[in-house]
Amino acid sequence: MKLRKEYTCPLEFAYDILKGKWKMVILYHIHCIGRASLSDLENTIKGINQKMLLQNLKELMDFGLVSKYSYDGYPLRVEYFLTEERGTKIIEVLNIMQDLGKELIDDYLQEKSI
Repeated sequence: MKLRKEYTCPLEFAYDILKGKWKMVILYHIHCIGRASLSDLENTIKGINQKMLLQNLKELMDFGLVSKYSYDGYPLRVEYFLTEERGTKIIEVLNIMQDLGKELIDDYLQEKSI
């Protein structure tokens, strides 16, 4: 992820961290699942490939929104979860966006059917 050297407001920085097709979707699915394995996320997020999923998870971990726990033993087992401070805080924003998205879809579908 490429970040700018200067920002005029904190919203720009938050946007740069969350922008992209998958990050908010990944965060929301981890929230819904709880502790999620890589295969859990691959199975629930349609259209994402493993490389893209791992890249986005790494970026989310770099900024403290997601963390992972690796279990000992074979086969290797890893679970991803939202961090207490930032990860759970972002869910408030995502819930608002989810509600707004539902309203916008409903309005769009009603306008289209007229």
